Amino acid sequence: MKNFIYHLLLLLLGCTSDQTDPEIKRCEQQAQNVTIMRDDFGVPPIYGKTDAEAIFGMLYAQCEDDFPRVERNYIWAIGRLAEIQGEESIYSDLRARMFMTKEEAIAYYEHSPDWLKK
Repeated sequence: MKNFIYHLLLLLLGCTSDQTDPEIKRCEQQAQNVTIMRDDFGVPPIYGKTDAEAIFGMLYAQCEDDFPRVERNYIWAIGRLAEIQGEESIYSDLRARMFMTKEEAIAYYEHSPDWLKK
């Protein structure tokens, strides 16, 4: 499974226009250190050398299982759900944007310790 993840990631990233992006290189390296082995019930035990690698694997497995839900939750969290679902979601977007702006999120990230950024 480890090689599968690595090759799938390389294939997906190979479709991007800028293959010198350091974020792509970081993800490739991280994927090499993650193992996802699904049991008979489809539950994905995930192994990594660090917490960051295990979380990377967990998010990868979650996207394999239900990417539309992950994508929708992300769109909801950044306050752009009305773009997808229409006017009835405008108050949800307003609430999300009142909770934290994009600029605040970036500032929190920049002031976070390195171990958390990983």
